[in-house]
Amino acid sequence: MLTPTGLPILSEEGAHAVFEKRVEWPAYWLVDPLDGTKEFIKRNGEFTVNIALMQDNKPVAGVIYAPVPDILYYGSKETNVYKEAEGITEHLLPLSEKVSLEALLQQEKVIVVASRSHLSTETEAFIKQFKNVQLVNMGSSFKLMLLAENKADIYPRFAPTMEWDTAAGHAILNAVNRSVYQTDLTSELIYNKQDLLNPSFVAF
Repeated sequence: MLTPTGLPILSEEGAHAVFEKRVEWPAYWLVDPLDGTKEFIKRNGEFTVNIALMQDNKPVAGVIYAPVPDILYYGSKETNVYKEAEGITEHLLPLSEKVSLEALLQQEKVIVVASRSHLSTETEAFIKQFKNVQLVNMGSSFKLMLLAENKADIYPRFAPTMEWDTAAGHAILNAVNRSVYQTDLTSELIYNKQDLLNPSFVAF
């Protein structure tokens, strides 16, 4: 499907080009053919296929497909973001202004989404700073899409992920005026690093 574009493909399942070669790519596809392996094994349907278009090592467009519930998310800043489910296409509108952690700390209720299978002690400690928390546990990129749909406020992740786990969701969140930040809460995640492991992050 992606091969006819002529762009290189960096994927969890494929052979990885050496850093010295891929660092010169102006554009490429970053793909995770199965995000949420543990959820796939548990057969709970919370696994996705993630495809991100990368330009200058930044995620600019994303596609996330959940095969079991047959839900598709896709979009970019240029095209807007859409969700397709049960034959209905929904336009996911961007926030009028970016959310800040300071504002979330003042909210009477904060909906926090966290990993179903990788809830670390660091993540739990981060969550405790909010006044009144509704915690939603979920697998795979569904967590990022709850933010895109404004069904959750924040997603802290203090546990290992790879670049292909986050890129598609990162592109979609950027298109709705949200983002995926490093733990300084200012710098966004960086892609096409020599080590493809992500640092801990907070999305909101």
